[in-house]
Amino acid sequence: MSLNKKTYTKIFLKQSDIAVSPVNVKQYFRKWWKNTRTKDEGGMRLTEEGYYHLKDELEIRFFEVNLPREFVYTTQSILFIDKFITCPYFLNGHQILVTDEKKYLELTLFSGDIEKYGLTKAMKRDIEYVDGKE
Repeated sequence: MSLNKKTYTKIFLKQSDIAVSPVNVKQYFRKWWKNTRTKDEGGMRLTEEGYYHLKDELEIRFFEVNLPREFVYTTQSILFIDKFITCPYFLNGHQILVTDEKKYLELTLFSGDIEKYGLTKAMKRDIEYVDGKE
């Protein structure tokens, strides 16, 4: 089970020696996360400020995956990324930077092709649902 953004925010605040108060959680939640809607899964895209805080202040390691040159951000590709990348990540031009080594390896196996990766994950999820594994 992956953590949600609110839990990550509290952990990051604590590690930054910032009081984990409701006011700070709300303030930094907005500063660090691109999508401020509360979701049980996904939606882990960081803002630029969030990325640099994790990378520089907390020294969290990010793994870089180059996206294909012909990759164009579309609504569908952003939705795939948002749904299937379940760790904090940052989009930087033609790279996606993830904090989870397993996600890094998965994306690397797909040569950074987000759409193929998302479709494969969606098909696997649907098959598991039909087979009753969910």
